[in-house]
Amino acid sequence: MNILLLGSGGREHAFAWKMVQSPLCDTLFMAPGNAGTAKIATNVAIAVTDFEAIKALVIAEKIEMVVVGPEDPLVKGIYDFFLNDAQLSHVPVIGPSKIGAQLEGSKEFAKEFLVKHKIPTAAYDSFTAETVEKGCDFLETLQPPYVLKADGLAAGKGVLIIHDLAEAKEELRNMLVGQKFGAASSKVVIEEFLDGIELSCFVLTDGKSYKILPTAKDYKRIGEGDAGLNTGGMGAVSPVPYVDAVLMEKIETRIVKPTIEGFQKDGIPYKGFVFIGLINVKNEPIVIEYNVRMGDPETEVVVPRLKTDLVELFLAVANEKLDKIELEIDPRSATTVMLVSGGYPEDFEKGKVITGLENVNNSIVFHAGTKLDNGNVVTNGGRVLAVTSYGDSFQEALAQSYQNIEAIHFDNVYFRKDIGFDLV
Repeated sequence: MNILLLGSGGREHAFAWKMVQSPLCDTLFMAPGNAGTAKIATNVAIAVTDFEAIKALVIAEKIEMVVVGPEDPLVKGIYDFFLNDAQLSHVPVIGPSKIGAQLEGSKEFAKEFLVKHKIPTAAYDSFTAETVEKGCDFLETLQPPYVLKADGLAAGKGVLIIHDLAEAKEELRNMLVGQKFGAASSKVVIEEFLDGIELSCFVLTDGKSYKILPTAKDYKRIGEGDAGLNTGGMGAVSPVPYVDAVLMEKIETRIVKPTIEGFQKDGIPYKGFVFIGLINVKNEPIVIEYNVRMGDPETEVVVPRLKTDLVELFLAVANEKLDKIELEIDPRSATTVMLVSGGYPEDFEKGKVITGLENVNNSIVFHAGTKLDNGNVVTNGGRVLAVTSYGDSFQEALAQSYQNIEAIHFDNVYFRKDIGFDLV
């Protein structure tokens, strides 16, 4: 079958790498793709939210399935766009409906869903510009640090954790009145801070049954020792060493099952990934947030550990037959280390020539922010490349990634040298 995969990051390159291994995939189209996907798929210069251009491509190339990588097209309703169009309704879209995508599109919607279905989460309240002073009063009832979350999509940067009460009040006003994150912070959720270690749980569902994918942990902060600004993710490890059978059973019974049952009870069409951001507080899993797609860079360690045919999995999701498939997982650890542009996550330059990729051995390089320019692979984003390796332990896998990073060069390259530091 001809398949269209939407997106241009490391997550999408990892999907593409796995999908083209499937005998079910004839031609894989990527919109818009990157320099890495150009080698294994057909890149098409279409934005992920240009639904009319996507429709034209699907019809012209007889595309039989659309897989959605990033959250934007999901929140904007691409699933519903296909479902409600006579020329497209036969083409399955792997991703939730617009209402399902609100789990990521609105922090408030997600918190209300969690509370309604009795899924463990932090205490919270939400505020607007009109109720900003009530928000300041609410902050006074909490113990520091204070967690402020922009309600809408803010490219992973809309969460602030602040230790000082006066500063928290000032930032709340900045977000609501000063529109620090634009429309995304027209509403802000204030949440109780939970102290524990974070992990990601990924679930693939056809709306009725589900498969839990390998666990992963990513490292968001730019600096070593988890210092500095939040990023889209600087590296990841799978599996998470401290997640034992007891914790996994709690995650499934208290969080995963009630989430999927909640979709059914609320009449939410959901065929795709649920990314559950968790915090482990004294061996009790609590939901921090939902995302409605796979995480990045977690995908670059989760997908390489899947032995099962990914296209076969997506077909089972489309046909509501996921319960008929046995998930096979590589027992080895996988790690990825992100190479980023100097200055990221603040100002950085693009267009730096990348060399040495041909010298990488026994690692997989997933392109995150690259493009082709006059035959050269050049940087085209803050997060540029993810170097993924396998090992019998995560330490062994990391050593392999770091060894291969030495072969790759571009101006002002930066990466964290301490991924997995808190797992030892």
